[in-house]
This record gives sequence, C-alpha cells and structure tokens, in this order.
Amino acid sequence: MRNMEKVTEEKVILVGVETGGEESAEQSLDELAALADTAGAVVAGRIIQQREAAHPAAYIGKGKLQELKEMLWETEAAGIICDDELTSAQLKNLQEALDCKVLDRTLLILDIFAGRAVTGEGKIQVELAQLRYRASRLSGLGKSLSRLGGGIGTRGPGEKKLESDRRLIRERISRLKKELKDVEKHRELIRNQRARSGLKTAALVGYTSAGKSSIENALTGAGILADAMLFSTLDTTTRSLMLEGTQEILITDTVGFIRKLPHHLVEAFKSTLEEAKYADILIHVVDASNPDMDTQMHVVYETLRELGAEGKPVVTLFNKQDLIDSPVPQRDFGADYSIAVSARTGQGLDELKAALLEILRRDQIYIERMFNFDEAWKIPLIRSRGQLVEEEYLAGGIRVKAYVPGEIYGKL
Repeated sequence: MRNMEKVTEEKVILVGVETGGEESAEQSLDELAALADTAGAVVAGRIIQQREAAHPAAYIGKGKLQELKEMLWETEAAGIICDDELTSAQLKNLQEALDCKVLDRTLLILDIFAGRAVTGEGKIQVELAQLRYRASRLSGLGKSLSRLGGGIGTRGPGEKKLESDRRLIRERISRLKKELKDVEKHRELIRNQRARSGLKTAALVGYTSAGKSSIENALTGAGILADAMLFSTLDTTTRSLMLEGTQEILITDTVGFIRKLPHHLVEAFKSTLEEAKYADILIHVVDASNPDMDTQMHVVYETLRELGAEGKPVVTLFNKQDLIDSPVPQRDFGADYSIAVSARTGQGLDELKAALLEILRRDQIYIERMFNFDEAWKIPLIRSRGQLVEEEYLAGGIRVKAYVPGEIYGKL
C-alpha cells in the first residue's frame, strides 16, 4: 500500500483542556500534533486551558477564546484542532467566534482513516464512522465545510453527503450497515473455518506506530507497509508462521489503538478489532523507545478490556530496542512473557517463537506411539493439528513422537 497522499499543508492551532486528571494535556497534544502531521497540517501553535471540565458552550473560556483568536491572526493559521470530541453546540460556537475551520480529535482521526482505507471493508467502515459522526453535527459542520472546500477533515464521503438532509444520510448509513453485516458474516465464516482446521491464532495488538506490521513482516515476510506514520495500516492481514518447522500458527495484524479512540471508530471497526477477541494468544507490541510507553500500554489494556479480549495468554514485545542507547530490562506484569525485541535487527524473534510454542503446548498432550501401516492416515492428522516431532518408518510400523491437541487425542 502506498503512503497516504498529503494534501496542501494547512497551518493549525492545537487546543486542549487540562482537567487535572492522570493524563497530561501536553502529552495528549504532542500526539495530536503527530496526528495533524499525518493528515498534512503544520502546527503553528498550541493553547492549553486548565479547567475542571471543558466549557459546555465553547470548549474553552472567553479569555482563552480571545487569546486563540489573536494567535490565529498572528500565525495566519487556517483553523484549530481541539483535543477532545466537540459537541454540535461547541463546534458551532467556536466557528462563529473564530470564523475559521474547526476540527476535533475524532474528525481528524476519521480523516486519516479515510486516506488509509484500501479494501472494500475498510472504506465501508470509515465512511460509516464519518457519517455517524457528521449526522449528529450537521448544523455545526455544514457551514464550515461548505465554505472551506478542501484540506484536512474533508476526505471520505465528501461535501455532497454533508449537504444532504438527515433522511438521506440515515438511508446511506442503513445501506452501509447492511454491507458491513455481509462482510462480518464472511469474516465469521473464515474464523469458523480456522477453528475447524484446529489452527491457533495469535493477534498482534498495540498502540499505533508500535511496530506491529514490522513484527509481522519480520516473522512471516508478509510484505505489509510499515512506516513511522500513525495508522500506516488499517486492514487486518493474516499470515502463517511455522514454529520449529512443524507447528503452524496464524499471525493476525490489527489496527493500532490510540488514547481517546473515537467511539464511532470502535463501533465501525468492531469486526476488525474483534480479531483480538477471538484470537487464542495476544502479542502486545510496545514501542520501548517511546517515553510515554507506560501510558500507551495502559490504553491498549483498557481497549482490550472494552472489546472483551481479556483472559488470554499475552506475550509483550518491547520493540525498537535498536533505538535505545542503554537498554534496561523491561517487564509487563500483566503478560505471561516479556521479551525485548527489534523488528529491524531480528533481536528476540526466536525467543518469541519459543514462547508461542510453549503456550500452544499447554493445551497439547505429548505422545509416543507405534502405528500400524494401516493407521498411516493418522500421521497427516497429527501434522495438521499438532506438532510432529519425530517420525520413523520401521518394519513393524511407524514410530511417532508428537504433541497433539486434546480434541484429536482420542482418535489416536
């Protein structure tokens, strides 16, 4: 997949509210700046207001609003991006007060997703999320986007749909939901086929840009786009990995998580995100070079909890060791295994494969058997469903050493 084509760069001001919670508004704005850069914007300044909660009418108070207006004039910025999801009233009031383009974190992420979607499923999911978001904000968005036709925040369904009435948007949402249902049925069919085949699945999960695609490429040669941009890949990919040359496991990539993940995206991308829910093992990829690593790990675990993907074996990979000057031992106490890896150099990947094999063997039974030649049909069954460690053809039959899952042990 090619990199998302950047639009003509626009200057924007980032706006955040510090509510005194655990999360730092500065860190959150740093991430918002990275999102803006991904969308093709240039950050010309930032404003943070300390409040108990965001102002219900205009997100920030009158004093900060005046300061923001002066900053827009001084920097010649085209608009602002707020770090939280705005209500329709906040959106409308900010536009009227500032007379510029107003976006929020949700619309910015949706815009990036619109540029990243490649497959039919991805495009349906993105458009559905955008329409759900915009349907509730027609009065606020319509004026701004019809006046400023272009730039960030306008990719995807397009201006015509925004100018349509609510009835037409509802009809479009209904059609997209039906199309997505068909896609979900197909995905469920594939999952059922995997379950019948007895193949186990490991889902790569993690914060966006942690290096999930790079890990899958390094393990399986999947050839997925892997770059430093946020959300470089949206669509899931599944590849086969052989452990010790005899035990097969499927590795599935998933869309990256992010703090304040928009509810619209969680709903629209549920079928994709549920790959983690239905996986047998979770491979949690962490960017060990990121100073905000602990917060990102917390976001991932919170998102997994929301998806109902708890209670599975977890292997945490502290990736990007090649970017750390003085590596120190790192541990995830919520994981079964913590491994220092580098997708770029290959460090730790053999240890990862060994950990996956150990987890698979928890549910397998070790056997040593001598099969008669008329029982030779059992050998392919062992090879496809378990791990055939040793196979020797003797005069009296076939001697086998293997690990097999409990469900086929009775047949052997």
